[in-house]
Parts: sequence; structure tokens; C-alpha cells
Amino acid sequence: MSLFTSLRYLVALHQHKHFGRAAVACHITQPALSNAIRALEEEFGTAIVKRGRSFECFTPEGERIFLTAQRVLHEQELLQQDLQSAVDQPVGSLMIGAVPSVMPIAARFVGMLHKRHPGLSLVLRSMSSPDIEAGLENLSVDIALGYTDRVKSRKARITSIDQYTERYFLLRRAAQPTTTEMRLVAQPMSWAAAAQLPLCLLTPEMHNRAIIDAAFKEAGAKIKPIIETNSILTLGLSVLVGEVSSILPGALVGVLRGHPELEAVPLVGPEVLTPIGFMFACTDRPSHTLHAALDMAHDVGWLQHASAHSGLLHTD
Repeated sequence: MSLFTSLRYLVALHQHKHFGRAAVACHITQPALSNAIRALEEEFGTAIVKRGRSFECFTPEGERIFLTAQRVLHEQELLQQDLQSAVDQPVGSLMIGAVPSVMPIAARFVGMLHKRHPGLSLVLRSMSSPDIEAGLENLSVDIALGYTDRVKSRKARITSIDQYTERYFLLRRAAQPTTTEMRLVAQPMSWAAAAQLPLCLLTPEMHNRAIIDAAFKEAGAKIKPIIETNSILTLGLSVLVGEVSSILPGALVGVLRGHPELEAVPLVGPEVLTPIGFMFACTDRPSHTLHAALDMAHDVGWLQHASAHSGLLHTD
């Protein structure tokens, strides 16, 4: 087994925090993955993993080895891309992270990016903001779409490219459904009025929920959701089949436009405008695949497309 292969197994174990799931992700058996990790421990003369009846965590030495493994694999990927890519024809892999609320826009981005550059191998992963920031720092994530205001205050060398502004809507069942698609109500609703409704919201650890809580606080309103979830899908489906309302950013409202039994109402007082952008680690030697993604992130046509499917929704 090559050293590169063993290091990939180590990275998978760090990501999944579970021998079985890491083995499945690597398409090998669990004993094979465990043997590879033990071989690395023998090679470096130190324990990498704390083991009980199952995986517990990485040792401090294991964390250092993991960070080195990420750098080694990153350099290997850069070399492979240099050898395989031609001018304007990048070849190689790109790991893209996205916070859950922007996944519809991120999905459009990867689809259009692959259409432009068929030689790219793209992975799009839904991740929390802290996981994205950690991934950008340890090189497990190449580029990510999310809340740029979080990284601007960090000391880490992370750069951002603004993409669009996230706006928020109350999603509810329509009193008079249309015959075609969701109705977008022109008359806005105040956050204080929305606080009086039975709400399904994200759980408190989600950054999107923190934004919503801050808006309610600014409006002088207290809320107690009747349903909380860490699933974006649950927000829309709960409104669709239940007797609750929810608060969604425009990108997610856009995904539900085909449901005529729903309607979306813009929220004001305060008007909440959250910048969304791509983030990536500063480097003087970006990979060919990252360079291709950055070029498209700046492309005027793409930016117009993203805005048209995000917060700039037309109302009746």
C-alpha cells in the first residue's frame, strides 16, 4: 500500500470520526482501514487514534500527522493537475463546501462549472459554517459558499468573493392557492408579527438561526418555535403538510416555487440583508481547478444567474 493511500485513509477517518463509515467512504473493509492506520502509527512511532470499544478521537500527535497528511495530499493534487491540465482545460478534483441555506445556488454553480470544464471532478458537501472554516484552514475544503461576514473577522488567511445578498421570507400555506406556482406576496410582514405565528425553525447551533434570532431580538420579539430541526428540507415540508410557518432565505423559497399551496412574504422591520460569497484560503499557487472556480465566481453571467435564483425574488 502506498503512503498516499494510507494518508487518504487517515483523512477519511478524521472526517467521518468512525472506522466503519470511513472504510465505506474509501471503498475498503474496516479491517483494511484499521491496519493502514496501525501501519502509520508504527511508521511514526506514536499513537494516532484514541481507541476504546470504538473510535474516540485523534491524539494530539495524530492531529499533527493529519494536518501534515492534508498538506502532502494537497501538494500531490497540485502536481497531478500541473501534469494533466492544459491551458483553459483544467483536470483534477475540487472539494466545495456550502452552508445548507445556499445549497440550491451551490448546486447550480457546480453544474455550470462542470459544463464549462468537463475535466473537473467536483464534490459538493453541505457543511456547517465552523466545519467550512476549519476545512479551508486545514485544506480539506478548496472553496466554500457561505456567510462571508464570519471569516472577515478571523485571523486565518481566508479570502472571500461576494456573490449575492440573502433576504428572508415567511413561508406559509396560502389562504387562496394559485393554479400554477407559489404566490409571492407584495405586502411585507414585520418580524414582530411573524413571531406570533407557530414557527418551524432551524436549531440554535445553526448560523442561519442565529441571524433569524438576531432579527427577532432587534424587532423586540421573543419566539418559542414549536418545531426545531437541523434539516433545511424539514422546514419546507413542515409548512407544506402541517399547520406551521417558517422563515427561509430566498434561495430556498425559490426551490419551492412549484408548490401553489404555499406563499412567501418578505420580512421587514428590520430588513435583514446577509452577504453570501465564496471563501478560499489565500495562496500564491492556487490549483488549476480552484483557479477555474474563482474565474467563474467572478463571471458576470454567473453572478446574474445567482442573483436571479437567490434573494431577488419578484412579488405580486
